[in-house]
Amino acid sequence: MTNKPNDRVKRENIPEEQTWDLTHLFKTRADWEKELNAVKKDLPDVTEFKGKLGNSSRELFNCLVAKENLLERFNLVSMYANLHQSVDFTDSTKQKDVARVAEAESTVNASLAFVETEIIGIPKQTMENFLQEEERLQAFKKYLLDLQEKKPHALGQETEETLAAYGSLFSAPYNIYSRGKLSDMQFDPIVDENDKELPISFALYAGKYSSSPSTKIRRNAYESFNKTLNQYKHTFAEAYATQVNQEIMTSRLRNYDSVTDMLLDEQQVTKEMYHNQLDVIQEELSPHMRRYAELKKRVLGLAHMTYADIKAPLDPDFELETTYEEAAETVQTALEIMGSDYSDMIKTALSNRWVDYADNVGKSTGAFCSSPYGAHPYVLMTWPDSMRGAFTLAHELGHAGHFYLAGKNQRMTNTRPSRYFIEAPSTMNEMLLGHHLLSTTKDKRTRRWVILQQLGTYFHNFVTHILEGELQRRVYKLVEEGEPLTASVLSEQKAEALSTFWGDSVEIDEGASLTWMHQPHYYMGLYPYTYSAGLTVSTIVSQHIIDEGEPAVEKWIDVLKAGGTMKPLDLIKKAGVDMSKPDAIRQAVAHVGKLIDELEDSYRENN
Repeated sequence: MTNKPNDRVKRENIPEEQTWDLTHLFKTRADWEKELNAVKKDLPDVTEFKGKLGNSSRELFNCLVAKENLLERFNLVSMYANLHQSVDFTDSTKQKDVARVAEAESTVNASLAFVETEIIGIPKQTMENFLQEEERLQAFKKYLLDLQEKKPHALGQETEETLAAYGSLFSAPYNIYSRGKLSDMQFDPIVDENDKELPISFALYAGKYSSSPSTKIRRNAYESFNKTLNQYKHTFAEAYATQVNQEIMTSRLRNYDSVTDMLLDEQQVTKEMYHNQLDVIQEELSPHMRRYAELKKRVLGLAHMTYADIKAPLDPDFELETTYEEAAETVQTALEIMGSDYSDMIKTALSNRWVDYADNVGKSTGAFCSSPYGAHPYVLMTWPDSMRGAFTLAHELGHAGHFYLAGKNQRMTNTRPSRYFIEAPSTMNEMLLGHHLLSTTKDKRTRRWVILQQLGTYFHNFVTHILEGELQRRVYKLVEEGEPLTASVLSEQKAEALSTFWGDSVEIDEGASLTWMHQPHYYMGLYPYTYSAGLTVSTIVSQHIIDEGEPAVEKWIDVLKAGGTMKPLDLIKKAGVDMSKPDAIRQAVAHVGKLIDELEDSYRENN
């Protein structure tokens, strides 16, 4: 028996208030299509500068402005198509629109590739003269100097244009993964304690069943989920192998020592900072998380702590169930500490349909925030009917607040900081929500529940994503040494990383070894480990905000407004944290240990 798509609600039957309003981008699809064609037609507004950027500071400035304006328009076009598809991957029209955007993106990128190639080719002294001659170029200074640093890895103009033209092909592995995951995969339904049949999807498994208080539901869902994953593992492994080989080929073409050097160069992060995150957290967090697993096993009365139980609620009979509306109000109140401007943005986001929280057939799993420059951010999530969803909502609104403020205070060129910092503003909001909930209740059971939600955030960023990062580190090393990347290799490496971290506290079975199929982050460069970097920063800065109030808030808001005008190490230092050393990471891990200490004490008191 298989789960049919009509077991879940179709997109067209979702109430409007549970969906986002994309008419804020384009009133109609016809308007979107008109602008898509207009952007392609207006490419000569930028390409007319080809071959002229080294001639004068004025030519350089005018070209950068023209390029920025065109990309701002195309960004809205691209966002509209991709956001439409993200809520229903089964819609063939939306699939075609995304394909058209991908094709247009390749054309745009190829046509504009000359800009960065010519800037890289401008002699250093000439660039310094340009920056002195044309005051308006100061707004582009970091962008220009960052490009100048890429001289050792730049290719010829014709080669750069060719690589840019292949952009849509380079994104094919991710697209294949997403299409298979969201459009093709069907899962056997499961049954609960009353033998009631329940539908299962990627979104339902990740957002609901994997953390169900029912051991039967968790384990049945785990079995059904992995049964289907196992059927796709060879296809997904080939897609991921193609992604990795493409990255390695590019790193060699650009004369980097390794693919890791290339991907860290994009983030402006040193190898030491990268390895600190992976090594310190795995080494120092592992003993705490093993204690946590043992506590769960003991309290829940499990004979075995299986991987299916790893997200089981520690207090399965207690859940703060809530509606989206109630949770949104709680999040809004919790974030008032961030000041009036930030709070007003949150209120607008929650009342003007910036958030899509329905569950429907074909909807993308997980949660994300997209922030098109020149418009407002959009948040996607699937509401789980519990207060845990409030932490997800706060997280994504953290991204929204970050790029809303950066977009209001910076040019498009300067809005995005290094990916290394990206998860700090989002997890900051989770930290503040947790503090708010703890400060507004004296009920021991509720307080324990809130601590468990905080641990859920650390589990997601310091465990799930750091172990994804560990798998990436292993994969890049193996492939660069000539090891073919197959499903069995990926599963073996994942199982080994999990076993090293969890020891004997959790049983690592075949299903656990398939967790490399769960997330799309592997197709996004060295993204997974950055979650832990962001949470390290927010752990420390949130405490500053709680202890110091307005002065710390103002400092943080200034960091958000800075956008991408600073390198990550300097940006984070502006917030009061030094990530060049492992001290901050150790401090954040120690905080997790204290949360687990408090839980253990709580259960001792009960006994």
